[in-house]
Amino acid sequence: MRHLWISGGKRLEILKPQVDDAGYDLVLELGKIVRHIQLKTTFKGSSVRRFNINAGLSLKPSDCVICIQFDKDTLALGPFLWFGGVPGQPLPGLGGYSIAKHTKGDAEGLKTQRPNLRVVPYSAFKQVPSIPQLVVKLFGA
Repeated sequence: MRHLWISGGKRLEILKPQVDDAGYDLVLELGKIVRHIQLKTTFKGSSVRRFNINAGLSLKPSDCVICIQFDKDTLALGPFLWFGGVPGQPLPGLGGYSIAKHTKGDAEGLKTQRPNLRVVPYSAFKQVPSIPQLVVKLFGA
């Protein structure tokens, strides 16, 4: 929001869902572009190599996932990880990714599937070095 304000005073609408079951954490609207965003976080140097993505997100017309990386010592943000399409287009299909499993087993130790979550590898995300470049990914030039 600060970047958009400084770079030309564009009006950014920020909305949030009432419940966390539709696959997105945040909605950003700039002009005619509306982005439903699922947010993830991890620290720089983390061993995380995959993210569970809610399949419900893919029902939105211009959805994406942003992973915010941060420095553990200074809490400085960036770089960011991006999984999505160009403004107005949906994210790449989730059908080819495996279904996530519960982290804890049931009484027999069986970890059942979580059918609404897909496991997307770190390698499917593109690195975005800065907030200005992330804004371009979200809304175009």
